Amino acid sequence: MNWDKIENNWKHFKEPIQLQWSKLTDVQLEAVGGRREQLADQIQSVYGLTKKEAGKQLYDWQKVLVDAPDAPKA
Repeated sequence: MNWDKIENNWKHFKEPIQLQWSKLTDVQLEAVGGRREQLADQIQSVYGLTKKEAGKQLYDWQKVLVDAPDAPKA
């Protein structure tokens, strides 16, 4: 799924993101506002990951959205 679709429909994707990264708060996700790089930074910070690992997790999650039947439709 194209990240622009996620960013433009951020409200619909916040819940699946919180299911994947449950330590992220509503406040953090509101501040991210759909921006991929800021989300990766939050994942990195909260989970103590390297920038590369946070980016990989985010990429893998985004890739799964393409095939997920219950993923929010953008």
